[in-house]
Amino acid sequence: MPFHCRAPRRSSNTPDASRHTAHAREEGAPSMTLYDETPPIPHPDQLHFETIDVSTGQPVDDVPVGKRAVIYLRVSTPSQVNTDYDPEGISLPAQRKACYRKADQLGITIIDEYIEPGRSAREMTKRLAFQQMLERIRTERDVDYVIIYKLSRMARNRFDDAIVGAELKKRGVTLISATESIDETPVGQLMHGILAAFNEFRSAEEGADIAYKMGEKAKKGGTLGKAPIGYINTIDRIDGREIRAVAIDEERAPLVRLAFEMYAAGEATLEDIQNELTDRGLRTRPTQRRPAGPVSVSKIHQMLQDPYYVGIVTYKGEEYPGRHEPLIDRELFDQVQDLLASRGRAGERRRVVHHYLKGTLWCGACWRRDKSIRRMIVRRTISRSGEEYLYFFCRGTQDGFCDAKYSNVHRIERAVEEHYRTVQFSPDFLQAMRQTLDDALAEQEASQRALKEQLKGQLERLDAQESNLLELAVDDTIPKEKIRAKLREIGTERERLTAQLQATVDTLKDAVEFIETNLRLLEDPYELYMNASDEVRRRLNQAIFKHIFIDHDEIIDHDLEDPFGDLFTVQTIYHASTIGAPPGRLHDLAQASWAKHYQTTKKKGAARMGDSLTSLTLEAPPNPAHRVGVCSKPHLVGLTGFEPATP
Repeated sequence: MPFHCRAPRRSSNTPDASRHTAHAREEGAPSMTLYDETPPIPHPDQLHFETIDVSTGQPVDDVPVGKRAVIYLRVSTPSQVNTDYDPEGISLPAQRKACYRKADQLGITIIDEYIEPGRSAREMTKRLAFQQMLERIRTERDVDYVIIYKLSRMARNRFDDAIVGAELKKRGVTLISATESIDETPVGQLMHGILAAFNEFRSAEEGADIAYKMGEKAKKGGTLGKAPIGYINTIDRIDGREIRAVAIDEERAPLVRLAFEMYAAGEATLEDIQNELTDRGLRTRPTQRRPAGPVSVSKIHQMLQDPYYVGIVTYKGEEYPGRHEPLIDRELFDQVQDLLASRGRAGERRRVVHHYLKGTLWCGACWRRDKSIRRMIVRRTISRSGEEYLYFFCRGTQDGFCDAKYSNVHRIERAVEEHYRTVQFSPDFLQAMRQTLDDALAEQEASQRALKEQLKGQLERLDAQESNLLELAVDDTIPKEKIRAKLREIGTERERLTAQLQATVDTLKDAVEFIETNLRLLEDPYELYMNASDEVRRRLNQAIFKHIFIDHDEIIDHDLEDPFGDLFTVQTIYHASTIGAPPGRLHDLAQASWAKHYQTTKKKGAARMGDSLTSLTLEAPPNPAHRVGVCSKPHLVGLTGFEPATP
């Protein structure tokens, strides 16, 4: 028998539409295909239906009451409709064929189709086509049967199944499965209940299985789902296996790093960063639904809070070390988190407060209590009278880890100024240190001059040998092959000596200049600091101090940057040696001084005293008269500049 389909009435000059187009269309509204996103459900008064023959598309007489059916087809994922030349894929046509076969067996006519292409939507209220079908059943009352491929295509839990079943029964509509024995008979209803319970069990079991596998993948450091911006999902093929991995997106990764660096500097807002990244060409990755476009401000805010960028995978609130390569280091990430927290929670915007002590002050209460290292944050408050106050407070107070009181900015500024008096080198130590450096440099320069003269002499001898061989070649007194071999040897030796001569540079000179710069810096640091601008003060603080610990408006401790801790340790040894301290005592003093000035370094295990300038000093015990022993080895100190890293 021919199948029929109820469809919206069209004017005679409208091109014939496929039966696969959406079923409900407003009179005169533009055509809506299966792949439209979320069109609104039109009011029933705006719908006009007529019955057509599916094979010809021509109107036919109305289908008798009791023989009218609609079919509901659904696939869960877009991939199921994007895997074949047919726009509907493979699953939808197969479901349709089974439903039409069932209608033929029962002798009923299909008057419409409702299709959900590639939508999971466990909540039935989010299924557009299904809701349109129910709306038609309520208002038009022209449906006697709803045919589905399987009960699981309609509902995956007993609650939804019962609600829909009651709604259909209330309207006198029978639900039919094309592949399952469910109907209005007692046996059919029993089977319906069993299948509904089984479908709910399968859905829950599959969900639990997926959750378990995702948890195991996270524990092993795997990335769950689509990689965030700055990374790309890849597939590694090893021994015939496909392993899904994540790699750095070379195009977008530098811009992600820039976003963190800009925010950490404290000068830019999220809008500033968004504008800068957009100007530099940062775009989202295009998808089937959305083209590439600028990254929104809210996405940048999420990105700045995502620990994935420091190599952490998060799943259900737990963090695991990831297998992917971090884009930024932990220090920069923590700095950004502190700044985000200082600007308020839950998106609350606060005015950025700039102060030259930001990044230098750390909570002394936390340090004193359990050696925790927490940053001090600056906050501006306005009194009712409009007067402005600045305070520093511990980052831990926001999370309940610290109960330290707020510190007044002006009192802290005075305390830091006075603290600079405690980090000054003594005049006699400066004189002895400079004399030692001059002697070491002079010794190296003499050694280098001697080496250069030696190399030049060897090159001159090679030139003479080459000249003699060329004269012998003219006289034919020695076989030419032997002469060529000798000339090749001379050429190789000349290249070696020339390279050695070019590499002979004043390797100690840069190190000596570096130490001299730092000696001058702390020759009179209090006077230097008091006469400096806020920006210079900020740079001085960051160059000299790794941490200054504050508690109750007072400085209780500090941690120095390299090489100042080493230099103060050398000064301790120098003063002890001038009063005749024995070598064993000098070593103990050096250990204590080094530990005092590099407290957090020792705590983190980032370095040992044996790797420092102090150990080199101890290799040559100082002369109590006027000398402080400093090893003249070329690796005396790392070649780092005075300019501190920009926070």
